[in-house]
Amino acid sequence: MDYIWVAVAFVCGFLVKQINLPPLVGYLAAGFGLHALGFEPDELLETLADLGVTLLLFTIGLKLNIRSLFKTEVWVGAAGQMSVVVLLTILSCLIFASLGLAYFSGLDLQTAALIGFAVSFSSTVCAVQVLEEKGEVKARHGQIAIAILIIQDIVAVIFVTFATGEAPSWWALSLLALPLFRPLLFKLLARSGHGEVLLLAGFFLAFSGAELFKAVGLEAHLGALVMAALLSGHGKSIELAKSLLSFKDIFLIGFFLSIGFTALPTVEMLGVALIMAIALPVKAGLLFILLTSLKVRGRTAFLTALNLANYSEFGLIVCSVSVMHGLLSKEWLVIMALTVSLSFIFSSIINMKAHVLYVRWSRYINRFERLERLPEDSFSQPKGASVLVLGMGRVGTGAYDSMQESLKNEVCGVDVDRGRVASLCDTGRNVIAADAEDPNFWTHIQLDTINLIMLAMPNYLDALEVIKQIQHAGYKGKIAGIARYRDEEKALLEAGINVVFNFYAKAGTGLADESIHLLGRK
Repeated sequence: MDYIWVAVAFVCGFLVKQINLPPLVGYLAAGFGLHALGFEPDELLETLADLGVTLLLFTIGLKLNIRSLFKTEVWVGAAGQMSVVVLLTILSCLIFASLGLAYFSGLDLQTAALIGFAVSFSSTVCAVQVLEEKGEVKARHGQIAIAILIIQDIVAVIFVTFATGEAPSWWALSLLALPLFRPLLFKLLARSGHGEVLLLAGFFLAFSGAELFKAVGLEAHLGALVMAALLSGHGKSIELAKSLLSFKDIFLIGFFLSIGFTALPTVEMLGVALIMAIALPVKAGLLFILLTSLKVRGRTAFLTALNLANYSEFGLIVCSVSVMHGLLSKEWLVIMALTVSLSFIFSSIINMKAHVLYVRWSRYINRFERLERLPEDSFSQPKGASVLVLGMGRVGTGAYDSMQESLKNEVCGVDVDRGRVASLCDTGRNVIAADAEDPNFWTHIQLDTINLIMLAMPNYLDALEVIKQIQHAGYKGKIAGIARYRDEEKALLEAGINVVFNFYAKAGTGLADESIHLLGRK
């Protein structure tokens, strides 16, 4: 069985990738296909699914800014959208019930409210997976989306706790003392080095948090998130998140496969699921209107809404608990599993085109903007700069420092991570916070004085998007960039970039250049 589901998952993921769709679409199809062929999930698959979600929430927590949860646009946006979705779903279910539609007939106000509550959540797994694939976790819309998802996850945990009738232990109050152990956790992380011990420390801390919360009657996955949030200020937190990335992605394949094993749908169930899937644009539109009314920029609100245009695995949990207590018929668990799967497919496809759609519809989207903007959505000018370095990670910061030695104050860094920007500015570097993929950024800054733009972004697809935006804005200067592989280098050159540095292929050249003087020859 282990070989079969690995083989089928690979084939489906591979085939889907060949038509430029996200692999998770293939994994969902693989799960339903295996189930249809009569296979049953084994303990290994369930364990992998659980590990994947635990590591996902742990890696989210490592990058989490706790203060972002208390921003008005986050908690009002989350509460407002969930409330309206529940109300609209109740109304729709009662209308469908009066019409005698299959599985809706017989629904009362309470069961309609439970269905509305189940579909009010967005999927943390799907949304974060999409954000990470696009390298937009630290972008403004990515941060808002993740903060809203965390608030939703907390609401879901509270619901499950009360619905099951199993109140947390009084020992749960002792978890309030966890921040006191933060210095000890920081020392543990600092002494773990950079290799396999650091990776093992990540697994140990993630599972420790999960087991600790589970022991006191709380949701285990929430424990992994809290444990990671305690580590989020440490210098090694990002390195740890990157080291866990591949493991998390592999384990999450088990999660996507497991959804297909929930149950096999009938044609009537598929029809109900399609009705619910059609409502996804309405769900996204509600969040967009809420965010723009809270002074969030149109582009940020649009991308956030698209990222959360899906239904959540917590919806399955809500339905499962409701079925267990006789509040919903068991068919609704199958319908919700199918609905969640369809929403993942929709969300994955629509988010691939998110930036293109914004450019196409920007005139209409920006009409919803308020004249007054939040401080995080304002633009800064790269004053006096002739060189822009886009992406101030290790490569970008190194490039900035090297250019600064020759050009003094003519270099300006640009990064989407406001925390990183603040840290770099504290060191005296000239860095501004902006999303280089935002076409509005390029139309709001003076490009006439810029002679060179250096793309130090880790994702070459992001770099390709930036090249389109600066060319559209009328930039006439030179462009340099980085690549990891030959095919990426070729794609960047074809897009119009002047120089590409392949830091894998040319690492040896750089080492030789730095070492030749040791021979003492002129």
